[in-house]
Amino acid sequence: MNKSIYILAALLFVLNSCANKEEKKTVEVNKNETFCLNDQLKKSTTISTISEQPIHEQLTLTGKVEYNENDLVAHKSLLQGVVNSVNFELGDYVRQGQVLAVVKSAEVQGITQERRYYQNQIDLLRKQIQSKNELLKDGMSSQPEVLALEHELQAAQIEWDKINSTLKMYRAIGDEQFQILAPKNGYIVQKNISSGQSISNDADEALFSISNLKQVWVMVNIYASNLKYIKQGDHVKVKTVAFPDRMYAGKIDKIYNIFDDNEHVIKARVVLENQDLNLMPGLSADIIIDKKNVIGTAFAIPNSAKVFENNKEYVVVYKDDCSMEVRKITAIASNAEYTYVEEKFAKNEKVISSNALLLVEELNK
Repeated sequence: MNKSIYILAALLFVLNSCANKEEKKTVEVNKNETFCLNDQLKKSTTISTISEQPIHEQLTLTGKVEYNENDLVAHKSLLQGVVNSVNFELGDYVRQGQVLAVVKSAEVQGITQERRYYQNQIDLLRKQIQSKNELLKDGMSSQPEVLALEHELQAAQIEWDKINSTLKMYRAIGDEQFQILAPKNGYIVQKNISSGQSISNDADEALFSISNLKQVWVMVNIYASNLKYIKQGDHVKVKTVAFPDRMYAGKIDKIYNIFDDNEHVIKARVVLENQDLNLMPGLSADIIIDKKNVIGTAFAIPNSAKVFENNKEYVVVYKDDCSMEVRKITAIASNAEYTYVEEKFAKNEKVISSNALLLVEELNK
């Protein structure tokens, strides 16, 4: 009986030892488990390449997004009348030929009759010129007579073209009413027309203005002390208060060499493509220009990749999804985009420039 008890106790001891070893092995495996970027986290994580670059000092200037004046079409009234209705709001996208407003005016019929008059004049002058040219061949007319008629024809053609251009923007619909038509595709960027308003052909202010906004101007403020750093053709980067994390690349297209009396600055122009329409006229902008002086080279870390902890700066160095490490950096220079560091990096190493703080916490667990 005692022998059986001893055997049972020994068996229990062996089983318990095996269980302890297995538990210890599991703990060690969990402890050494590598953190990896999963698919969901990687979608919101930006991985940036880094390289050794010249250390550039930068100049940051202020400015504002404005319309491309070469694309802006301002519509001034060419007739007198009263606005019956307006079919658009500021910021609306309109298409060429779209009815924007209806105006009542007695001048529509008069303009139509005037166009008919000039059309008849053009037809008559052409016949007279043809007849004079035939008489000229027979010596029964003179060259000055022909030239005089040709000048009259040119003048009549100019007036007809002017009236025709006017009527292209209007469409008579009866009862002395006409529709104002959009002269081009684009966005309504200025609006000074409303129902019941009287309009006239001598007003200085446009009723509305249209621009397609696919290309905009950024007007840069340059103080006298900064003029020596800026030349036409210089490459710049632009960011707005609405999208501070997005940089638009451009160059100084023109420098207006006259001081603005109100702001006491010289204006410069940067032309930017605006296909996504995020560069809205009126937005304040920062314009970043590299100074020409270079003070050595160093690895450039995007500022968004830096993590501050205990008064020190760190980055998460990325090799692959399961090979990352937190590394301390020592800054030697910085500008609006980059921090230049003493440390060197291998060719296959990159840095995490979004979600860096989250990954530091995970990697330090």
